Amino acid sequence: SPTWCWADSLWTHTNHGLSPEPPAGPGHPWHRVVLGPLTLSSLGTSWMLEILSLIRSDGDPGWVRSVLNRDRAPWVEHGPGLEAALKYPPPRLLCSHLPVQLFPKSLQRSKAKIIYTLRCPKDVLVSLYHFSKLLRFIRDPGSLESFLEDFLSGNVVYGSWFDHVTGWMGLKGNENFFSITYEDGCLPQDLQGSVRRICHFLGKELSEEQVAAVVENASFQSMKGNKMSNFSQMSDEYMDHQKGELLRKGICGDWRNHLSEAQSQRFDTVFRERMQGLGLTFPWD
Repeated sequence: SPTWCWADSLWTHTNHGLSPEPPAGPGHPWHRVVLGPLTLSSLGTSWMLEILSLIRSDGDPGWVRSVLNRDRAPWVEHGPGLEAALKYPPPRLLCSHLPVQLFPKSLQRSKAKIIYTLRCPKDVLVSLYHFSKLLRFIRDPGSLESFLEDFLSGNVVYGSWFDHVTGWMGLKGNENFFSITYEDGCLPQDLQGSVRRICHFLGKELSEEQVAAVVENASFQSMKGNKMSNFSQMSDEYMDHQKGELLRKGICGDWRNHLSEAQSQRFDTVFRERMQGLGLTFPWD
C-alpha cells in the first residue's frame, strides 16, 4: 500500500522526496524560471499548465500535443523535477502543490516568476474528492460527508486549503508574484483577458491571433481530447482508469450538485472564521 509522510504540517507521498532548501546558485533554474502553476491539488493545475505551455510556444499547439504535461513542467516536489527542468532552454516551467513554507526564502529574491492559481474551495473539495477516488497512491476519501470534515481540518493531501492560500497570498504585492483564479477563465471571453494579463506579467508579447490560439487550445474540451494533457497516459499503477477520468467537468460551481445546504453552510462558517481579517477578496465570496 502507498506510504505517506508528515512534513511540516503536510501530508505528501514519500515518492516526492521533499528538499527544504533547494540549491539556488547562478546555474539553478530559480534564476530563469516560471514557477507556475502553483496550486493546491485540484485547484486548476492542469489548466494553468496548458496556458503557460501555449504561451511559451507562442500559441503553437505542437508542444502540448507531443510532450506530456509532466515533462513540459516538472514537479518541484518530485525528486527529478528540478533536474528535468534544466533539459530544455529557458524560460523553464515548474509546477508545485507545496505550501510556501517549504520553499527557500531565496525564491522570493530570485528572478523566478511565480504564478499562483486559486479556485472556489467548495469546487476544490468536490474535485479533490473525485480525484482521490481515481489515484491509487492517495488514501480513499470515504464518504463526501467525512471528506468535508477532513478538508476543513486540513487532513488531506498537501494540507489545508486555508493555510495554502493565506501562505502564498502573503506574497501579494511582490513584483515577481501573480495570482489568478480558475473562475477568471471559465468562459472563453474571460480566458482571453486572463491570457493577456499573464503575458503582461511574464513580459511576453503575443499577437491577437496567438492569444486566440492559446485560448482555443487551453479550453477544457481541447485538453480533454489531448492525450498529452488528459492523464490517459498515466500508468495503471497510479491511476484506476476504470473509475473515471481526471479531467472531469472543468466547470465553476459544480459543488452545488454535491453539497447539501447544511454542508454548504458548515463550509461557509469555517471559511469566514479562517479568512476574515486577511484583506483578501475572491470572486466566489
